[in-house]
Amino acid sequence: MKEVNHLKGVILAGGLGTRLFPLTRVTNKHLLPVYDKPMIFHPIETLVNGGIEDILVVTGGNSAGDFLKLLRNGRDFGLKHLNYAYQEGNGGIAEALGLAETFADGQPIVVMLGDNIIQGNIIEATKKFLQQESGAKILLHPVSDPRRFGCPVIEGDRITRIIEKPADPPTSYAVIGIYFYDFSVFNIIKTLKPSDRGELEITDVNNAYIGQGKMTYDILHGWWTDAGSSKGALHKANTLVAKDGANNLEISLPG
Repeated sequence: MKEVNHLKGVILAGGLGTRLFPLTRVTNKHLLPVYDKPMIFHPIETLVNGGIEDILVVTGGNSAGDFLKLLRNGRDFGLKHLNYAYQEGNGGIAEALGLAETFADGQPIVVMLGDNIIQGNIIEATKKFLQQESGAKILLHPVSDPRRFGCPVIEGDRITRIIEKPADPPTSYAVIGIYFYDFSVFNIIKTLKPSDRGELEITDVNNAYIGQGKMTYDILHGWWTDAGSSKGALHKANTLVAKDGANNLEISLPG
């Protein structure tokens, strides 16, 4: 991985968005507005600002075609390529990521959940990941209620485990929806078994890397929100973006 000087990007924007009904009865939640632009613009801009020039958007449901109408070929964002994949059903984040194997083409990737919006950037985290021999990197952010998220167990400078929605959180940090993986992630995904909710879980992917001793982490500075997790989170995202902007790039789309 030392010879690689750039990453490909994957944005996971599937799901049915049931927690945002009735807003999502007419469109995918990632196409809902967050202040002055569609939600999906924010992760795209974050990746572009991090030096990513080739992105795959994984979506699903009845509104998948709307992504193509909105984003087109990605040139408005300065992308070299914008690609699309379709996830049938609702098999989880890790299953959706598995659809990116051909796109990754043996290269390391940065993965971002389509409803994650950050105030800062991933530039330094990207540089550090590219300096790794192999493995993965996750980003952490302090939250008021870590019981709602995947929560890391930290010993010294290492993460020894990630607990999903712990009743007794070991830290005040949450694992946010930005992940860096080498190409072996796709072999890990193929070994996963569905969780109790019938999905392939990204926490299981991350714990597999931890078990191999190949997981690093950084702390994300500035605010972070998962805008699509609830109506309250969507409102919070609108407020944060309106207040001081989460935009890393100014995108001017033609009419």
